[in-house]
Amino acid sequence: MRLQLHLSPNTQPVPFNHLHQLTGALHKWLGRNHLHDGLSLYSFGWLKNADLRNGNLHFRRGTTWNVSFSDNATAKKLVGGLMEGPEVACGMRVAEIRLLPPPDFGTRFSFRTDGSAVVARRTREDNTREYLLWDNPLADQALTAIMRKKLQAAGYTGNHLDVSVAFDRQYPKARTRKITIKNTGHRGSECPVVVEGTPEAVQFAWLVGIGELTGSGFGGVC
Repeated sequence: MRLQLHLSPNTQPVPFNHLHQLTGALHKWLGRNHLHDGLSLYSFGWLKNADLRNGNLHFRRGTTWNVSFSDNATAKKLVGGLMEGPEVACGMRVAEIRLLPPPDFGTRFSFRTDGSAVVARRTREDNTREYLLWDNPLADQALTAIMRKKLQAAGYTGNHLDVSVAFDRQYPKARTRKITIKNTGHRGSECPVVVEGTPEAVQFAWLVGIGELTGSGFGGVC
């Protein structure tokens, strides 16, 4: 289930490094939950239509925020918590909730990033993590492996697990970007991704996002 949250204008400056505040709002609404454990079967995009002023972001017309979950029960739990306390951050509040029905993507679809960047990594022999960017073919292997693990975790079997994920390297404006969450920097790619598989698997990718750290604001797609 994908929810589009319509937020009121901010009353305080919004710093660039605010993704952890969005994550905090989600977990406040969900209450006690296990979503921080293991794979994140949910994702969220970034806030839209910001103005830059004095080194901060401002949403003088308000903004929209897409939040998606692989299971409807968790989404409904979030709505319940949200109705009790609609505050997000920096004076913004949820003014309206819209349900976005899943489109029919077919068996192959090129998704754009929802304002966010896609994070792909692999573990080196010394157990450190290497970021794999859009121009590295190894990134496709990492993205595909993560998606298959998420499908398995959600209970999918059979042909659904034959899904593949790859960066669309024909996109002329692909770029990398470093994004900091609190004091930790992550390197991601702003580049469309092509997902091929069963219609259910492609729709699942739309909900859970692409790559790692989708529960922290990376990999949301539209």
